[in-house]
Amino acid sequence: MVAIGAHVDSADPLPAAAAVGAGAAQFFLADPQGWKKPVEHAHADAIRAADIPIYIHAPYIVNVATTNNRIRIPSRKILSQHAAAAADIGAKGLIVHGGHVSSDDELDRGFANWHKAFEREQFPLPILIENTAGGNHAIARRFDRLARLWDAVGEFGVGFCLDTCHAYAGGEDLTTVVERVMAITGRIDLVHANSSRDEFDSGADRHANFDSGTIAAEQIAAVCRGAGSDVIVETPGDGQSADISFLRGELD
Repeated sequence: MVAIGAHVDSADPLPAAAAVGAGAAQFFLADPQGWKKPVEHAHADAIRAADIPIYIHAPYIVNVATTNNRIRIPSRKILSQHAAAAADIGAKGLIVHGGHVSSDDELDRGFANWHKAFEREQFPLPILIENTAGGNHAIARRFDRLARLWDAVGEFGVGFCLDTCHAYAGGEDLTTVVERVMAITGRIDLVHANSSRDEFDSGADRHANFDSGTIAAEQIAAVCRGAGSDVIVETPGDGQSADISFLRGELD
């Protein structure tokens, strides 16, 4: 059975997950917009002993692909630090966005930078690269570029996190998304099950609850069912519990 969980506040994630009926928890270990090294979580022992899967999301500012040394080098460092901290509390994976470059001329260097990140370090837990919603020079928005990324990193056993909002807003058809991703990566390790506040191919990363977004709730459930992996719901808090309940009814 797959676990259906939630992205929750990091302060005390296990009670937060229980409060919304989540069977898995995803959270940050540090400021998602900062460069600080994560410190041991105040509830580390309880998290290690948790009977639900734990996933950690790397800070949003991580951009391993960029050719800007002042961003790429600290991105590699903080990715390594978060991987170590996530492994220490028994997380199943560390999710990180695919990142972007400044121009189409730099795309090949962006893919090469991802290759170097895995070539230079063996991470202590699976790194799950997540598709992103916007940006003309994003590494993992369009699936033709995802294929090029996997040509660069696939040999290292890298994992993949499929975000439904990001795929839809990024211009990818959700009715065939699982089959197309599997043809490229051979795996989907986690689904971020989110509706979108915006229309198809908007490029906007704005999550919505299932009953108010522009993606049919049944389509989100179909993606989760086809992927067969754990699911994390990252929708707004007021309706997150209802979204989890809907998925559980569709997938159980």
